Amino acid sequence: MRRVCATFLLLLLAAASQQVGENTTARSTGAATFQTSTQLVVETVSVKDKSGTPVEGLTAKDFTVTEDGAPETIRFFEFERLPEAPRSSDVGPPAPGVAALAKLPKTRIAPEPPGSVKYRDRRLLALYFDMSAMPVGDQLRALTAAQKFIRTQLTPADLVCLLMYDGGGVQVLEDFTDDRDRLESIIATMIVGEDQNSGDTTGDASSADTGAAFGQDDAEFNIFNTDRQLSALQTAAKMLGMLSEKKALIYFASGLRLNGVDNQAQLHATINAAVRAGVSFWPIDARGLTAQAPLGDATRGSAGGIAMYNGQAGMTMMSAFERSQDTLWALATDTGGKALIDYNDLTRGMAQAQQALSSYYIIGYYTSNASLDGKFRRIRISLNDGLTASLDYRQGYYAGKRFGKFTPAEKERQLEDALMLGDPVTELTIAMELDYFQLNRAEYFVPLAVKIPGRELALAKRGGAEHTLLDFIGEIKDEYGTTVSNVRDKIDVKLSDSTAMELAQRPIQYDTGFTLLPGKYKVKFLARDAETGRIGTYETPFVIPNLNKEEKRIAISSVVLSSQRVDRKDALYNAAKDKGLSESVNPLVQEGQKLIPSVTRVFRRNRDLYVYLQAYEQGVDTVEPLVAFVTFYRGQAKAFETAPIQVADALRNRLKTMPLKFDLALTKLSQGEYTCQVTVLNPASEKAAFWQAPIVVVP
Repeated sequence: MRRVCATFLLLLLAAASQQVGENTTARSTGAATFQTSTQLVVETVSVKDKSGTPVEGLTAKDFTVTEDGAPETIRFFEFERLPEAPRSSDVGPPAPGVAALAKLPKTRIAPEPPGSVKYRDRRLLALYFDMSAMPVGDQLRALTAAQKFIRTQLTPADLVCLLMYDGGGVQVLEDFTDDRDRLESIIATMIVGEDQNSGDTTGDASSADTGAAFGQDDAEFNIFNTDRQLSALQTAAKMLGMLSEKKALIYFASGLRLNGVDNQAQLHATINAAVRAGVSFWPIDARGLTAQAPLGDATRGSAGGIAMYNGQAGMTMMSAFERSQDTLWALATDTGGKALIDYNDLTRGMAQAQQALSSYYIIGYYTSNASLDGKFRRIRISLNDGLTASLDYRQGYYAGKRFGKFTPAEKERQLEDALMLGDPVTELTIAMELDYFQLNRAEYFVPLAVKIPGRELALAKRGGAEHTLLDFIGEIKDEYGTTVSNVRDKIDVKLSDSTAMELAQRPIQYDTGFTLLPGKYKVKFLARDAETGRIGTYETPFVIPNLNKEEKRIAISSVVLSSQRVDRKDALYNAAKDKGLSESVNPLVQEGQKLIPSVTRVFRRNRDLYVYLQAYEQGVDTVEPLVAFVTFYRGQAKAFETAPIQVADALRNRLKTMPLKFDLALTKLSQGEYTCQVTVLNPASEKAAFWQAPIVVVP
């Protein structure tokens, strides 16, 4: 059971210490400010004579480049010489010039240093396995062919990377390398299992009659499955786009069937991303040469109804098969590659991609059209001084877009891409706190509080009122990398004149919660200013202990420190999924009041400090009274200690949950840094529990 709740609160805190920065009125200094931006466009140009031999020895002066008819000045020029001779079958040391690559997260390719060509004179081949759409037999054929190609057909110029899509996300199994032993060993360990999208789910006349009860039309799910496959290809192309050289993505799949016009938008987005990234798709149909029976073979059930007698089922099956190959053709043709279909030797498709990447020139220029309108820019490259040769290059590209011109789909894609990045995005400042409270013998409620400085957010004027727009997306993964819970919210908060003025000096806090089992997890949370597109990321590992096994000490929850309680009904935003949750699920909500965790743990002397935690006496018939108190240390000296409180009553549950609450006046403390310690004692069993955290008290 997992429950997710979310509450958005604008905290108009009086504590100036919780302001991340000072905002002052802009003053005119009389100095003018100029801003400029440049965009580097990189083209890979293959120049061949009439016999198909690469032409070498050309310089930048031999080329003319125009963009939408306007001449451009070549600023960067390199020649990539790729040897064609196969490598010896004996495995030797890596080719000169290739250093050992650092181990990277499984979600990205190592980028090039700015202004340099990382893989000079190397051929880049990316082997991409769509394991979500290949049956077991096709997976085995694809992996075997890849191993054979790596073992027998690599040249000294070849570098290979391994990518895999298993329905969850694109994984980088190995970055570009020429270590054949390592590549073969990784392929040998790739898991072969049942595919997720190659079964009889077409929902047409060729579908098997399984006799199952009526349910949702499977064709509707196929629309999303196909979009996910194309989106994964788009992600892989963007990963490779960080490298300036030509890249060939060899795509192993058992066809890819579009569902009418429903997948056209994602198909175009995938092709456009590949063209921008300088990636050519080389699809390989892992089914090879097939000879299907009119109504299918023994791996599928027979079709039902009159369609199996009038030939409609057979025609539909053949049409679906051809459409799955047509998509592979489209991906290849529109990106400069070639599809291998109806051929059993799958290594031929890899060899074709290898041979197509011959020696070429890298030409870079800074475009004279600096507008970020997202429109297509047509490029024309020609030879000067009457030189004649065949030129193969990208015919154009799409310019970048300002966030304000993004479509809803592009905005969603930006968030998803940012969530997949190995490195955090730090355009917005984010602070976060995670706590845990035991709900029952198995589950724990994990409240998450995120705080963002209001001064970093933009205000929008809509309908005569000020608005602040925020997008939130986050996920929690277990220690094995499996996503166990997530959250996605889009919030438009209307502000009054007074709150809009104070937003520049006050933080905004977003609260959400998850129900999890004990274990090790990693949380990644993103917030985006929906007006400017600026994103902030917070990622951290955390552990939920198994309090059932706590025997030496008193089992306690996290300790929440707060300086504010708010009425739940006064919240500016309450998610629909939050309305049905009882107070027993979220212990921070009691008697209609919500306790707001202080993420930064900075408190003002004129405000009270609330301390809340829970103790658990599991497996007992009668609870034993507990004694608790809070102590503040300044260095090694005790600055203040509360009077002990005794709690003898527990909630009526199997955990015997005993809430511990403190309400402290901070006027007894002077400003400065302290260590706050909570001590819980059980005089009868002579057990104790301690918790410490640093806090700051300001005037």
